Amino acid sequence: METYEQCIIKSFKHNGHLHRLWQQNWLVPNRQLRQEHQQESMIVLINRQTPIQESDGKQWISRVPAVSYFIPGQWFNVVALLEPAGVRYYCNIASPPYLQGGVLTYIDYDLDVIRTADGSRYIVDQDEYEQHKKLYHYPHAVQEKVYDGLNALLGRIEHGGTPFSDDSANAYYQGWLEHTGGAEE
Repeated sequence: METYEQCIIKSFKHNGHLHRLWQQNWLVPNRQLRQEHQQESMIVLINRQTPIQESDGKQWISRVPAVSYFIPGQWFNVVALLEPAGVRYYCNIASPPYLQGGVLTYIDYDLDVIRTADGSRYIVDQDEYEQHKKLYHYPHAVQEKVYDGLNALLGRIEHGGTPFSDDSANAYYQGWLEHTGGAEE
């Protein structure tokens, strides 16, 4: 049986500065991915009570288990937050992921979409996007990619496309718990 490898997630801003760092995540082995996720070469990571470091050095611990989905070539990523009331999806508009040597990196482009457990969706942080677009001088090509990513993400949410499956998120988390015996590896 393949093991879950530890992985760090590093989010940057367009200017190259660190935005946020998730210190303990576990990469779901490729052979354990659902077929629709394998078809898109998704990178699926699980975390629970992971230390998170902000750009200013402040640290905090995540409160709910999460299953994160990164799709090569896509300008968004999706985090399924496994909350007691149901799965809430926090989606980042971001550059495509880059995974190398146990570190996954991407550039966060501020815009976020939240899909609540009841299926409602909200686009948030548009003001932050507008501020950073000016501050960091986002090139026109990046702005187009950001909106293409937002539209692709909204389309997946609207049509119930991958990775918006509560069953999949819960199954990945339960598989990890069974593999680790409920303990951190």
